[in-house]
Amino acid sequence: MTDRSRWFVSTEWLAGHLDDPGVVVVDGSWHLAGRNARAEYDAAHIPGAVFFDIDAIADTANPLPHMLPSPEFFATAAGALGIDERQKIVVYDSVGLSSAPRVWWSFKVMGARDVVILDGGLPKWTAEGRPVTPATTTRATRTFATHFEPNTVRDLNGVRDGLKRQSFQLVDARPAARFHGEAPEPRAWVKTGRVPGSLNVPSGDLIVDGRLKDDAALRAAFAAGGVDLARPIVTSCGSGVNAAALSLALDVLGVKRIALYDGSWTEWGAREDTEIATG
Repeated sequence: MTDRSRWFVSTEWLAGHLDDPGVVVVDGSWHLAGRNARAEYDAAHIPGAVFFDIDAIADTANPLPHMLPSPEFFATAAGALGIDERQKIVVYDSVGLSSAPRVWWSFKVMGARDVVILDGGLPKWTAEGRPVTPATTTRATRTFATHFEPNTVRDLNGVRDGLKRQSFQLVDARPAARFHGEAPEPRAWVKTGRVPGSLNVPSGDLIVDGRLKDDAALRAAFAAGGVDLARPIVTSCGSGVNAAALSLALDVLGVKRIALYDGSWTEWGAREDTEIATG
């Protein structure tokens, strides 16, 4: 299996580096409904961790949820958390591997040199009896120098044009029932269905017990979805969070030409000028 040290660190490794000034721990937890990630962070987080609010470190002028902000806004927000692009950034979430890939992707797109995910996340950390705290984390402000990679992000027009030209495969991370239009969307104003011509690899098929599956299982999941790993891929989902899990898995597998459709189905499915397929 691929050496995953470029993407993950173990709980044991992090426990031994919590006091390393070159390491910053980031709680990237986010929940669509039913749980309050910030409240959970305030109650118990890994010592020294800062909270990355996906909904706040975003383009808040855009009506779509948690769209990637401008490089300038991201730099200010990251710097205020005491993070710069030269540190080793360790991201985790409270589910195991849910929203952490979105935060990982955001830092990568903005030019962070060394950003990884805590393997197993907070559930594995706490299951091992490792410390958590409600104590407020205070870090000195830093300067985050962004190096934005625009080719890793697609907007609506880019997706439309690329699908028309068949220049990439659009791979949707939503559960199969939502992809086929057989289950309602969590946002009531969004129609059911999928982008015509898109493929489906549910992000849940890539994860077991809060951890990314092995390489063979990842390849099998993409193959089952009809994805050709040799061709360019744009990932999508409901609102750009779970799509990042696909992007992470593809990166682990060595796929080079990957982008993420940030507006995802919440944008496409809410419009009146987009075609929709069901069934």
